[in-house]
Amino acid sequence: MRRRVLELRNAVLRQFAATLAVPFLVILIGLSGASAQSGSPAPDQGKSAAAQPADAAKDAAQNQRRTDEFAEAAQVINGPAGNPECVWLGRRVVRLMWRDDLDTAFRHLDLYDRFGCPGGHIQAAFRCLTRFGAQIDPKVAETLDSRVHACWINPAAQPQQASATAPAPAAPTTGATQPQPAASPSPAASPSPAPSK
Repeated sequence: MRRRVLELRNAVLRQFAATLAVPFLVILIGLSGASAQSGSPAPDQGKSAAAQPADAAKDAAQNQRRTDEFAEAAQVINGPAGNPECVWLGRRVVRLMWRDDLDTAFRHLDLYDRFGCPGGHIQAAFRCLTRFGAQIDPKVAETLDSRVHACWINPAAQPQQASATAPAPAAPTTGATQPQPAASPSPAASPSPAPSK
């Protein structure tokens, strides 16, 4: 009886070992293939490795610019709207609202409110941004970003008037200047006798 129990137990253990051996071999083969592929870099990877220092320098410059913008906002804006988290989230909300991505803007606005940032500053910054709408090039993201930052720093900013940049809107000329219409002359004063004293 004992012998049969031992034989049955050995048969079960052999079957169990066989079922584990197949997945183990598959995993072992997969790992050896992955280690063989990670040996020497391909020629294309060498080119991208040369481009990495340039990208790292570009990222460092962009991070420095962001840090400078946060420091500028903290100096100019008194209160919580100048805190870095409020500046980052607030400018993001204004940018998303400008691009008509209102669902994402409202989700960011919830985070903005959670940090205790003032909602009125977003309204004022967006109002400022709408004043500058004609000056924002939709194809160049940097114009929108710089205008959003300028409006965040100074929500009362006004666009320069067209008359300030050009002296006066004159009639279009075609090469030669056209004569201006003469003003009507004022009536000449008639000589009057000097009053007697």
